[in-house]
Amino acid sequence: MSSAPHMRLPAASRDRIVARSPAGWEAIVIESPAVTTGSGTNSPSEETLAAVHDAEAYFGFGVSASLLAAAPSLRWAHSAAAGLGTSDTATVRARGIAFTNSAGVYAEPIADTVLAGVLHFARGLDLAVRLQAASQWDQVPFTDGSTDIRELFQYRVLVIGAGGIGSAVARRFSALGCHCTGVRRRPELGTPEGFQAVAGVDDIDRLLPDADVVVIAAPLTDASRAMMDASRLALLPAGAIVVNVARGDLIDDEALLGALHRGTLRGAVLDVFALEPLPSASPYWQQPRVLVTPHVSGVSPTWRWSRALDLFEDNWKRWVSGERLRNVVDLEAGY
Repeated sequence: MSSAPHMRLPAASRDRIVARSPAGWEAIVIESPAVTTGSGTNSPSEETLAAVHDAEAYFGFGVSASLLAAAPSLRWAHSAAAGLGTSDTATVRARGIAFTNSAGVYAEPIADTVLAGVLHFARGLDLAVRLQAASQWDQVPFTDGSTDIRELFQYRVLVIGAGGIGSAVARRFSALGCHCTGVRRRPELGTPEGFQAVAGVDDIDRLLPDADVVVIAAPLTDASRAMMDASRLALLPAGAIVVNVARGDLIDDEALLGALHRGTLRGAVLDVFALEPLPSASPYWQQPRVLVTPHVSGVSPTWRWSRALDLFEDNWKRWVSGERLRNVVDLEAGY
């Protein structure tokens, strides 16, 4: 169980895991909450540490150093997070533990949030919210050209990270008339649904000047940290919108705030931050060109756990039968 309400396994889902356990397996469901921030279990409960001692497999949000130290028999860990979270990947790699995650499970609700966030700025809803709060009827900011308000089809969308989330984002925008280009580490693998083209990581600087919308859906690795720095933000055309639904550390905060303050960007849609919870003193809160959501873009109460358990149960069957697992994390690449 997680201390974050939206990360807690519902009672029906707990019953489902127990009921569908493969023959010969015992499923132990932890009731006491763990301390969780971001997308990983930062501090497992004492109940978890005791129960995991004899466990062969573990299902939770990442695997911390303390959990691994308490689990000498662990051979497979499946994270309910889309990435690595706060997992101790060095120990996982050293011990040869199979590690899978839930990449793709959150794609649909996150893509919905991305679309909504872009429309928030594209159609001037940020202005409408401020005017409503002031009980002010004023059409001028919408009509005098001082605010960059466009129809959605006018936007050229660059999605950095063309995996499950990126493809779901591209499907939505392309269906509404936008041209979508994806960036992936291995473009030779082809063009996922929704994209008109894909390119490699080395092409990002070439693509940014034509990107009216940049959606960051890439994993955080040593190579990608602060990938959107001042030099890259400066390459974007005037009026561009930046969206981050991946990890906060992928963006240079100082550089982004500077671009927003100068008005070179139309706006930024930010669901993730380098420090979470976002401190009350953060300038993001008061920046009118920023839409802040508290790391909830993947929330989908009905479907989130259904998709997550479908994946986990399929992998559990594969593990028992010795088949290749789905969503195996490349620990060297970091995703």
